[in-house]
Amino acid sequence: MTELDKIFDSVSTRSLFKNKQILQSNHSPGDIPHRDKQIEQIASILAPSLLGQKTSNIFVYGKTGTGKTLSVLHVANQLSERSKDSKSLRVEYLNCKLKKVADTEYRILAELIKKLGGSVPSTGLPTDQVYLKFLEILENNEEKLFILVLDEIDQAVKKISDEFLYNLTRLNSELKNVQIIIIGISNDLRFLDMIDQRVKSSLSEEEIVFPPYNAIQLQDILRKRAHEAFKPDVVSEGVIAKCAAFAARDHGDARRALDLLRVAGEIAERESSPKIEIKHIDHANDKIERDKILEIIETEPKQFQLVLYSILELLENSKEDIFTGDVYSYYQELCKKVSIDVLTQRRVSDILAEFDMLGLINARVISKGRDGRTREIKLAIPENLMERSREILVESLGL
Repeated sequence: MTELDKIFDSVSTRSLFKNKQILQSNHSPGDIPHRDKQIEQIASILAPSLLGQKTSNIFVYGKTGTGKTLSVLHVANQLSERSKDSKSLRVEYLNCKLKKVADTEYRILAELIKKLGGSVPSTGLPTDQVYLKFLEILENNEEKLFILVLDEIDQAVKKISDEFLYNLTRLNSELKNVQIIIIGISNDLRFLDMIDQRVKSSLSEEEIVFPPYNAIQLQDILRKRAHEAFKPDVVSEGVIAKCAAFAARDHGDARRALDLLRVAGEIAERESSPKIEIKHIDHANDKIERDKILEIIETEPKQFQLVLYSILELLENSKEDIFTGDVYSYYQELCKKVSIDVLTQRRVSDILAEFDMLGLINARVISKGRDGRTREIKLAIPENLMERSREILVESLGL
């Protein structure tokens, strides 16, 4: 018997999981702990849609992993179920972070048309024609209300602009037989401050905030999921508390806590450990941190990648400290090289602030007296990820 045979044959005996799917971020549990208040708020606003009445648009925001999408889809699915016979409403969900679906206004509309049973070519038509096609297909559907859930709506505005949101919110004035209700979900708490006032007032008619989970709530969520996900007695004492503590430190992110527990289980399995121990949580945390940084670099819009690549290049070639102005100058040159429009210095400063928040850089504000203030920039990407980070940026930007 070869070593590979031994590994493959032992997989069933080594398995600590009963149902790994329970710990995946796309799993929809039957009940959502500690979110009753928010779920009731969403349901109260949307309830009149069962009578075919147009309700307010809703804007839902809170940090990643606070149960926003789960709660919205829970209510939306219940509404769909209740209205199945009357066909009074239809719910469609679109994640605006999806590559090649939500990176242009055209593609978002094409995807919505596809969800409604129609089709348009993936490119080639003028955008206003695609809007007309969207309106036409909506008018010809049986449902009187179309509830559109736009998840991570801030990502679409970063990639496109807030103009497409304005266009969507204005469509109701052109529709006769159907009305659109928009539910926008955002992880960026500052998103509403970034968009045009007219979009803001039409999008956020009702606002619902999801606060971060605390460590006790996270333990509660983890215990419930662990009971369903793992075989009996495989989770050691203190593992759930350690997981919850890591996630509570990371803005109360339940998704992060579930990922930690799942990855720790996978690591323990690979080591043929009969139990998940605290050391496995530490290993899982290191692995997730690395994966998270690379995922951010890979999925950020081109403009963000250009700014980050400018920082990487400057720090590699400079023996001195670098500041906001240095980054902007290099970034302008890079934009010309790859034929991408140059953003204003203020917008690049906002991107640097976001990098700081994401943990990609450390930006220290320094006063220059009469010359105002600037930021001194240092990279926070671990040394062992630098080469891979550079490869991702070079490939994505075509440098």
